[in-house]
Amino acid sequence: MNELEPLALPEPRRRKISALTIVPIIAFALMGLFGWGLFTGDDALPSVMLDKPVPQFTLPAVLGRAEGLTTQDLLGQVSVVNVFASWCVPCRAEHPIFMELSATSVVPLFGINYKDPPEQARAWLDELGDPYVRIGADRNGRVGVDWGVYGVPETYVIAANGTIAYRHVGPITREIVQEKLLPLIRELQQPASKGALK
Repeated sequence: MNELEPLALPEPRRRKISALTIVPIIAFALMGLFGWGLFTGDDALPSVMLDKPVPQFTLPAVLGRAEGLTTQDLLGQVSVVNVFASWCVPCRAEHPIFMELSATSVVPLFGINYKDPPEQARAWLDELGDPYVRIGADRNGRVGVDWGVYGVPETYVIAANGTIAYRHVGPITREIVQEKLLPLIRELQQPASKGALK
């Protein structure tokens, strides 16, 4: 028997070593892609819903609010829809901006409260303020799926004819409001841009 034979790694051990090498490389590559996606490019992600009518939906009111939200509420005027949740840290960061936008009365702001326990949603709005004309409680996330929501927060600009004109994934900043949302809202509010949902 050759004395060097025991030094050769058995086949299963060689596979284990290569798996231990490959898995971290793949994980770091995925983290790099994720980080690059977060910090570069435009958050106006492509969506199959752009330029299409908003989905048909009816949502009940958030606990403590009088009215829910339906498709019909988004017809006849340019509006903004914000998908948010009390458990969402970026939603808390963007909320003061929506309070400011609501105070200007430039555009009606509607909310979809996404997968939130009713008491938490109510407490969050009571604490931070309620900028929304109406809010629907999407407790199981089904309406969010119909809208193509990846996660919260997401914000949509809706044309007067009920089509989705713009989608922003991630928290809204003052720069996004000034450079993207308001110019698009003003353009859509021009008489030539108005139309009826066919």
